[in-house]
Amino acid sequence: MKFRVERDVFADAVAWAARSLPVRPSSPVLAGLLVEAGDEGLVLSTFDYETSARATLAAEVSDEGTALVSGRLLADICRSLPAKPVELTLDGARVSLTCGSARFSLQTMPVEDYPTIPEMPAATGTVSSEAFAHAVGQAVTAAGRDDMLPVLTGVRVEIEGDTIALLATDRFRLAQRELTWNPGQPDASLAALVPAKVLGDTAKSLTVGQEITIALSAGSGGDGLIGFEGSGPGGVRRTTTRLLDGEFPKVRSLFPTERLTVARIEKAALIESLKRVSLVAERNTAVQLSFADGVLTLDAGTGDEAQATESVEAAIEGEDLVTGFNPQFLLDGLGAIDETHVELAFTQASKPVVITGTGDDASAESNGSFRYLLMPRRLLG
Repeated sequence: MKFRVERDVFADAVAWAARSLPVRPSSPVLAGLLVEAGDEGLVLSTFDYETSARATLAAEVSDEGTALVSGRLLADICRSLPAKPVELTLDGARVSLTCGSARFSLQTMPVEDYPTIPEMPAATGTVSSEAFAHAVGQAVTAAGRDDMLPVLTGVRVEIEGDTIALLATDRFRLAQRELTWNPGQPDASLAALVPAKVLGDTAKSLTVGQEITIALSAGSGGDGLIGFEGSGPGGVRRTTTRLLDGEFPKVRSLFPTERLTVARIEKAALIESLKRVSLVAERNTAVQLSFADGVLTLDAGTGDEAQATESVEAAIEGEDLVTGFNPQFLLDGLGAIDETHVELAFTQASKPVVITGTGDDASAESNGSFRYLLMPRRLLG
């Protein structure tokens, strides 16, 4: 194997493929990055039996071949190389990498021990890469991080015709985001539970091109697979990941149909006030929110401990109300909203709040397409 490739293109592709390498691989070969030089150029791949990454890029291939080398080491080396073409040659059990006057020799691992990388399922449709990355970023805000509850560490992806709905919850909050896309079949109706971390990282990393192709094979018994593919100046990039097995809770019914108290507030002012007041809130305690007379008053701290209070103007419709929330969860939801103003809608103080964006800056696509539901916390004292 021997090839020559532009340094920036190669370094970027290696870094992208290596980003999903396991921190503690169950087998040494799973820490490897598979380098294949052939007719289609250069293909760089990683796979840990759950998630695969594959980058295809142009290169001057002199001799075809395949090598398996340490992915993280190769990524570190590529980051440090000078801005000159890279030449890589396989010589026996070692790979020689040359860039300008820099030369590296890397030990290879047995290619025959590397697992077979899964094929991409048949394409289901395409979506704007920027819109998808932004929507996923909003949805994963509420995804769980407790591996003891694996179903809640996923994002439920629901496809109905030309609409994709993304749902995530950790039992204390719920995020829902909808966006339009271009389905391969107009009457498509599919659902999948995708690991939130993989979905978030993948969506963010595929924004170099204008579109992402989504390919879904929703098998049973944990055999389901979802794939994402994007093209850009650096070539084609493809990720597949196994779907999570389990029944995602039926969360749509948690959104209330009535609104007895609604407060409209400038988002930036609320975020800054909440950050200041929550400085004195002890761990796992709530910040109190009081809605009355056109003002939202935030309070934190009790008894002999440090206390803080601050008021923010609010357009309030309905009954006065006093409730409390985990300040970080509230900040997470507010930060995921695009618009300059937010609406907090309540049925009663002991029930969840539904937070949405509102304002003249709300686009037709985004307005009302993201909803964040947050459970209240018991107030001390």
